[in-house]
Amino acid sequence: MALSKIDGTNFIAPTIPVASGGTGSATLAGAGLANTPAFEARRSSAQTLSNDTETKVAVDVEVFDTAGAYDHSTNYRFTPQTAGEYYVYAQAVAEIATSQLKRYSLIIKKNGSIEKYMSNYFTNNEAYISTIYIGSVIDFNGSSDYVELFAKIEYASSGTVKIDGGNAGPTFGAYKLIGV
Repeated sequence: MALSKIDGTNFIAPTIPVASGGTGSATLAGAGLANTPAFEARRSSAQTLSNDTETKVAVDVEVFDTAGAYDHSTNYRFTPQTAGEYYVYAQAVAEIATSQLKRYSLIIKKNGSIEKYMSNYFTNNEAYISTIYIGSVIDFNGSSDYVELFAKIEYASSGTVKIDGGNAGPTFGAYKLIGV
């Protein structure tokens, strides 16, 4: 197969016939090469957390959701109806007004059980802000498996601990891997 020269510097690859009888063309999605279902969501405003308590992060604003598989209003969970391996990821910033953080954790749970857990530990309670990114490849059965995002913050004495919202708020997302 040769490339066609357009203007002396750019080339175009020809259409490859793939349909029955050797005619037609296909899209990547039509050939099963799309990273969907996929979604990404973020939290609209700050969410207050109780000390030393695992809390579901209410990621309530969809950036995109290709299959309507993310519940952004009640359960805050992703339930793809297509079986396969997915890359699931999250990022969130925890903050308290004074330097009291002892530990900050983000947890991805599959069907209510811990799938991936990431923590930042602080000696002498010196931190007041912390960011965690977490990601994992997770197998979904295509009918009932789901994932949710949780956070846990431990601090030294008292204060209001929150997960930031808006543009600095948590991001939670997933997409289907192809070729796996």
